[in-house]
Amino acid sequence: MNWTILNGVNKLHDEMKEWMGHLHQCPELALMETKTANFIAEKLKSWGYDVVEGIGKTGIVASMTVGKGNKTIGLRADFDALPIQEVNDLPYKSKIEGVSHLCGHDGHSTMLLGAAKYLAETKNFNGTVRLIFQPGEETMEGSPAMIADGLFERFPVDAVYGMHNMPGLPFGKFHFCENEMMAAVDNWEIELTGKGSHGSMPELSIDPVVCGSSLVMALQTIVSRNVSPWQNSVVSVGAFIAGNAGNIVPQTALLRLSIRNMEPKLREMVLNKIRSITKSQAEAFGCKYEIREGIPGAVLLNTPENTQWAASVARNTFGDDQVVYPAHPYMGSEDFAFMLQKKNGTYCMLGNGDNFMVHHPQYVFNQDILPIGAAYWAALTEEYLK
Repeated sequence: MNWTILNGVNKLHDEMKEWMGHLHQCPELALMETKTANFIAEKLKSWGYDVVEGIGKTGIVASMTVGKGNKTIGLRADFDALPIQEVNDLPYKSKIEGVSHLCGHDGHSTMLLGAAKYLAETKNFNGTVRLIFQPGEETMEGSPAMIADGLFERFPVDAVYGMHNMPGLPFGKFHFCENEMMAAVDNWEIELTGKGSHGSMPELSIDPVVCGSSLVMALQTIVSRNVSPWQNSVVSVGAFIAGNAGNIVPQTALLRLSIRNMEPKLREMVLNKIRSITKSQAEAFGCKYEIREGIPGAVLLNTPENTQWAASVARNTFGDDQVVYPAHPYMGSEDFAFMLQKKNGTYCMLGNGDNFMVHHPQYVFNQDILPIGAAYWAALTEEYLK
């Protein structure tokens, strides 16, 4: 156990809860996080960091060099919110209607801020630490935007590290996984256009609701009948939007899909199946169709050596019983995958305890893990920059 770091970061717990409470009450959606970015940047400047704002639109990189060491470590946290109405009765509940931090990005940024203040006060390292505060993770746009804006050319790092809270995992336990850690995501929309009519005269219509219902069921056969049980793939229809009255056959129906795969060839097969099934279903019911393919994600691949090292640092800091390694991968997605395409590093999960899953209206980030996450960041920095 590294009691120096643990005790030092624990002293910041009350401050961290205040910072997170502020961020949670004022959530902002992807690439519109101007107030969030300003709050974070002002904190970092006050602690002596060299802060550059506006990277990839609203991203931030804060750097601090101590001593003459030539090593550089990158630590990344995200700070965008979700377009979901929070239903929790928290003293710091979101003040923005229909927008909330129901994935814990406010907590992620707070943990990195806690590490930032601790490192600035103690300066117990020799080299450069770069803190990457990233926008737009939920839309898969933020990481590519920062990279396109010269993130790693302007702010070189030897390796980059990320972390996410995970409900359902034991409180405060770290989970590490080598190689494939999270899936590539494709968020698609399928719009079906038929012919509207009065509900009492369906024979005069071409019903996109019936077509869409059949399509939803047909899409379920892709994984169950085309993907080996030894492979990982998910096709979910998360939204089916059509009409607003029971006595009207609507003109259009909209399906929103979340598609996740762990392998590039499997991904192409699944996407082609969605295209062909949509075409055949639409033709069978006489509907026209349009598929709108969203921004593609990428499989998150953890570098084995960096994963082993990070897990060993976590063990030394928190104890062997607080680290699970190797852990199982997740079918969730993360645009940190794009950073790991450019740099070695690893992404781990931190247990948020027994809680509603992220993106649920009643999800709550457990504020008691704030100093745990901050201590992990601080330990990685001090160990790498000895």
